[in-house]
Parts: sequence; C-alpha cells; structure tokens
Amino acid sequence: MKKLSAAFLFLCLLLGASTPLARAETRGMAQINHVVIIFMENWTFDAHYGLFPGANGLNSSDAKIVQVDQEGKPYETLPQVVNNFGNTNPDTRFPANLPNAPFLIDRYAPADQKIPSPVHRFYEYQLQINGGATNKYVAWSDTGALTMGHYDTQKLPLYPYAQQYTLADNYFSSAFGGSMLNHFWLVCACTPRWDNAPAKFISNPKFDANGVLIDPGETVENGGGNGLVTPDGFLVNDVDPRYNPHHANVPLDELGPPQDALTIGDRLSEKNISWAWYAEGWNNALAGKPDPLFIFEHQPFVYFKQFGDGTPAKQEHLRDESEFRAALRNGTLPAVSYIKPIGEDDEHSGYAAVDSSEQSAVKWIQAIQNSPYWQDTVIFVTYDDFGGFYDHVPPPKVDRWGPGGRVPMLVISPYAKKGFIDHTQYDHTSTLKFIETRWGLEPLSTRDAAANDMTNAFDWEQNVLPATGASLYENVLWLVCVGLMLICGGGWILKFNPNKGA
Repeated sequence: MKKLSAAFLFLCLLLGASTPLARAETRGMAQINHVVIIFMENWTFDAHYGLFPGANGLNSSDAKIVQVDQEGKPYETLPQVVNNFGNTNPDTRFPANLPNAPFLIDRYAPADQKIPSPVHRFYEYQLQINGGATNKYVAWSDTGALTMGHYDTQKLPLYPYAQQYTLADNYFSSAFGGSMLNHFWLVCACTPRWDNAPAKFISNPKFDANGVLIDPGETVENGGGNGLVTPDGFLVNDVDPRYNPHHANVPLDELGPPQDALTIGDRLSEKNISWAWYAEGWNNALAGKPDPLFIFEHQPFVYFKQFGDGTPAKQEHLRDESEFRAALRNGTLPAVSYIKPIGEDDEHSGYAAVDSSEQSAVKWIQAIQNSPYWQDTVIFVTYDDFGGFYDHVPPPKVDRWGPGGRVPMLVISPYAKKGFIDHTQYDHTSTLKFIETRWGLEPLSTRDAAANDMTNAFDWEQNVLPATGASLYENVLWLVCVGLMLICGGGWILKFNPNKGA
C-alpha cells in the first residue's frame, strides 16, 4: 500500500507541472496561451463609440468638423442620403436637410435595419481625409450624408464589453481604403502585388503640381470601381483570389495572383505553434456552394501560394467556423484563432445589420468565456476598415499605405484592464506584434516591428482564478489524482514523519 501511495504521489507531482497550482507563478504575457481575433467590418470609432464616456469621440471639442465639397465650399446642409446598391434612389428614411454635422443613424434607421454602404476605397479615402483635415468625407462619398452618421453607443450589443474591459480609442486600420487590403495587413503587414494586371484594372490617380492627390482616376459604381491596382503594380482594392474559393464566373486573368510573402501563419508554424483561420460558410464555399454573402476577398490566406489549392497548410489551417466551436468543446483550440463572420454577421453596411451582427459576436465571446480556455485567453474584437464613415481623428502618417481610418478595438480578457480606455496608438499590425512578442516570432515587416504591442491594455498582476491555463481536463485529472491518493494511502501520507522515514 505504501508503494502504491508513493507511486500516486509521484504521479501527482508530475501532473502538478502542468496544472493550475504549478502555473500560478507564470507572469506577464506568458499567462496568455490563446489569442482570438474577431474581425468585423466597416465602422469607424466615431460611428460606433463616438458617444462612449471619456473616449476621444464626438463629444470632443474638435470632433464636429464642417464638411466641404470638392471645391472646398462648406455644405449648407448635408446632401440627401442615397442608396448605392442596385440603384441611386434617395433613402427616404433620412431627411433631406440634415445639418452639416454628425448625426444619429438610429434616429431614422434602427440598428436592426440595413443601410447603404458608403464607398471605402484606397484613393477615395485619402481624398476624404484631405491631408488630415478630415473635411471631405461627404464630398468623396457616394451615399450623400450617410458618411456622417453614427449609432447610439450604449445601445450596441458589444457596448457592455467595451465598458467592462478595455476599449482602445487610438486604434487604426493599417491601410487606406477597404477590406481586402486591410485583411492582408492583418496577416502579413504587406500590400500585395499584381504585375501585368489587366489594363482596365490600373488606376489613373491625378495629382497637382505639388504631388497632392486631387482625383482617384476611377469610376465608382455600387461602392466598387475599376481602379484595383496602382500604376506601379500594387493591388489596393478588392478582387477575388485565384485559388479557391472565388466567384465561379470570373475569368482567370481577373483573379488576384498568388502571393509570395510570408504571413503570421508561417511564423507560427515555424515554431510549431498551432493556429487557424475560421470562416463562417467556409466548407460550403470550398465545395463550390458558397452562401450569397460569403465574401471571398475577406479570406486573406487564400491569396498566398503556401495556402494554395491542395496544399497541406490550407487543409490544416483554413477551416469552417463550426470547427472553432467544436475546438472549444473538445479541448483542441489553437494558440491563435481568427474568426471571420459571413456577410450577414460581419456588420458591413449594405448587406448586414449592426444589431444582429454584434449579437453574433457576443455569442462567440460568451462561448469562449464559458469554456475552460477563458482563463488564459485574450479576445481582440476589431474592424477591418473605416467602411466609408466619418471619424474626426486623422490617421498618423507612416508610409504610402497608411495607417487608414480609426476603428474600434475591444480587448476582452481576464487580464485586460477593467473599465479602461487605452489611448496608445495601435493598428492591425499591433495584433501581429502582440502575437510575435508572446511567442518570440520574427516580425514580418518594418511596420509590425515598430508597432505598439497592445500590452498597455493589460494588467498582468490581476488575480485570475482558477489559475491561468487550466483546462477542464486538467482540473478533473488533478481532483481524481488527489482522490485516489486519499483512498489508497491517505492515512499513510498523513502519518508520514520525515525524521523517522516511512
């Protein structure tokens, strides 16, 4: 019996090395073993959190910037909101004579209704911010006054999380313009190339004698346009990838070419650190039956050769969102997870409603919080780009690509500072920097190398119980071990006298 008890004691000591009691001494970023990034769509900070108490929002003294037309003349009233999906009829939910100032969208169109989608493209955005004056959002929009709209912050489903945890009010998208380019920057801190692109896709931007952009040089229709590629061969506006999945009716030479750059996935794989991109609707899209709102240009890894059709990396790392929920249940959650909602759940104006989309995000957050992984997880909830909406804070000037518009960032974790507004400058490459710092990875470019790493949003000294990293399996195993010790030799252990031996 004594030998059996000793064996149990030895077994439990070994088990202790990977249980909560042993890991209680872990400090700093090492307490985070799982990163989950929920990547929503197309809203600026002002449009969602402009009324957040204490944040640099629409109640700031410099927030209500008078909008001027393309010639620099102030609007007497904002132009009528117009539709831009399928028709350009006035959206009569909104009055035709709104004052020249930000206004509440949900006063006229509740957050459970869809609204038009303002243009949000590479060159147009640079014209809208007008060298930092941020006074030509309306002038270069295609939906009239809508670009100046915002929601009642406290009615948003994600508001309680922003209030309870950390809200960053100086976080920017990484690149000017729209979705595809910012998805690239999220995973590779890079702008893709398209050498020898079809001539009709080449932009023809116009500049004045001082080199200031004065015209995007493209035709914009239904929020899109033909200027996909810069004159020197960089792909800056949305196009489907050449690898699957993509629209079936697009000619091969009009699909974005495979890219050679390294991604954060490659860096993680080099160190044998698990990761996955979870997309809603992925399995159906890959099978050639995509949901009408499966958005192909929202799948950045598909553009890269190392994740091309038939590669082991594609099969291992690019997965359906349903597998994320399964991983939470069965104990196989990767160290790094990206969640990409399908169109109707991603908040993109035009085809998604804000309220229902955020409710979907809340369900993912709750699923994580109710899992064993919560104790060592951080959830970053942010938005790919500005979506064509006004924000009074101009982006910092870093390089020719951006950063772009200021967007919301919620940091949700047991270790996130509570009720905190983080004023540190961040952008999408800051999430890369966080991952790189946590796991000792090499940066992908000069941008992520120089980025702030999000750690100001955390208080690592918080008491998190049960201790960080404990899975349900580990906790149950520990209890079983202790119980067996008591059953098989508890009396002997209690009687043990180190002066006399066993």
